[in-house]
Amino acid sequence: MITAKWNGIEIAKSDRTVVVEGNHYFPKEDVDLSLLEASDKHTTCPWKGIASYYTIVAGGKKNQDAAWYYPEPKTEALMVKDRIAFWKGVEVTES
Repeated sequence: MITAKWNGIEIAKSDRTVVVEGNHYFPKEDVDLSLLEASDKHTTCPWKGIASYYTIVAGGKKNQDAAWYYPEPKTEALMVKDRIAFWKGVEVTES
């Protein structure tokens, strides 16, 4: 089971993550979406496509752009479709 926590609060928990480039991508349905706010940030990966971001809001604090996803990944990256990954201090651990 893989868990993502930030500020002492569990954001995601799944036994169905997909690891790409060392990052666990959680199925959207295994993420507490009530803790995420849409962000205006976007970046481009040459092989995955355009990433969109979420800000995590947990325990009265915000972690700006700490989660990302690919709404329309390129064909070679379809394994990350409908999945969310984390960074910027989010603890992703295996139990």
